[in-house]
Amino acid sequence: MTKGEAQRANPRWLTWSQRIQAIAQIGLQYAQNPFDGERYRELSHIAGEMMAEHTHADVDEVKMVFNAQSGYATPKLDIRGVVFKEGKLLLVRELMDGGRWTLPGGWVDINEPPSLAVEREVREEAGVIVKAKKLLALYDNNRRGHPPYLFHIYKLFFLCELIAESTPSPLETADPTFFSLEELPELSPARVTPEEIARMFDHLKDPQLPTDFD
Repeated sequence: MTKGEAQRANPRWLTWSQRIQAIAQIGLQYAQNPFDGERYRELSHIAGEMMAEHTHADVDEVKMVFNAQSGYATPKLDIRGVVFKEGKLLLVRELMDGGRWTLPGGWVDINEPPSLAVEREVREEAGVIVKAKKLLALYDNNRRGHPPYLFHIYKLFFLCELIAESTPSPLETADPTFFSLEELPELSPARVTPEEIARMFDHLKDPQLPTDFD
């Protein structure tokens, strides 16, 4: 999928609802009077209703999440560890998504460097000690064929060197397993797509490839 194709695949309602919520959140941060504040809160509610309508989520839950946001709106950071062993890629089973599979990873914590974030996530989810070596890709979630999500996300894929393996004790994932490109299991589309996985194998075959972005 080219960048242009990915952009066209992104639902317009998703772009609109994310933009409206961002405008509302930023407006509430800088509003100078209560009347403006009410208008921005109404915009946030409209964005929540749009999101709930198209994702079949509970509208009150979506509004509650949107209402909890504050400050200048920026994309959230989702980090993923790319760990190869003998030409195979490490995946974990995502218990929160019907047992489908993904690269180990999750949200970057506040005040946490990306390299430490991915090393922590891989250790927590797969029981593997790794060292972050290279940023392979920084993708815009909206451009990569992922299902709609409440917020705009940047996805960071780090190549990690395998240092040691141990027994994992994750709460949300299970069964860390190395897979070849030809034997991939069913993936968790909210977290990783087949095209993204294939691109990680491209980087394995040609370590001189530059970092992908957008």
